[in-house]
Amino acid sequence: MIKRMIGPILMGVIGIAILLWLGTWQVKRLAWKEGILAEITAEIKADPVPVPTMISTDMKYLPVTATGTIGQEELHVLVSRLDIGAGYRVIAPFELDDGRRVLLDRGFIKPEAKDVFRAGGPATITGNLHWPDDMNSATPDPDMSENIWFGRDIAAMATVLDTAEVLIVARADTGEGIEAMPVGIEGIKNDHLGYAITWFSLALVWLGMTLFLLWRIKTRTV
Repeated sequence: MIKRMIGPILMGVIGIAILLWLGTWQVKRLAWKEGILAEITAEIKADPVPVPTMISTDMKYLPVTATGTIGQEELHVLVSRLDIGAGYRVIAPFELDDGRRVLLDRGFIKPEAKDVFRAGGPATITGNLHWPDDMNSATPDPDMSENIWFGRDIAAMATVLDTAEVLIVARADTGEGIEAMPVGIEGIKNDHLGYAITWFSLALVWLGMTLFLLWRIKTRTV
């Protein structure tokens, strides 16, 4: 009987050890990811600085403040918000006092406000530089006739609105009926806790299966 149990015991110990190692690795990855997210959060909430003269994509999340004029043109990006439902992000051109034109994410409007006139004009904006990860191979092309976009395609939007490929996401409301949707870490995946629970649960299941198999071997040899 003991010889018949050696194989299942070895497989059980090895399987449980591997699953526990994977779970522990995911716990370490969770701590690493939480550290990264804490750094990003601190960067997002830091004191704003004037918009740099030279801007590059490694300035993602940089808090900035800028004075200029919000243009009347708008692009509407279809989004969905928890507990609110569908609506649109309003993307408008923003001409800085130094003459540069950038994109401005003014915030969220409800569907019924899509075609409502929104005032632009002089404004001081506090927000964050951002290059969002909205686009992938499955994202549909914008419906130009209805002015509905399905992601913030910075390059395409800059071409349409004649701006630099730079986006400022406003931290505060920029007009009546527009609710700011500031940059945050909500869209950054952090699934490591779920993975850790999965591996530890599988280790528990493996232990149960191993004990059951050993019990079956024992009862058959009695």
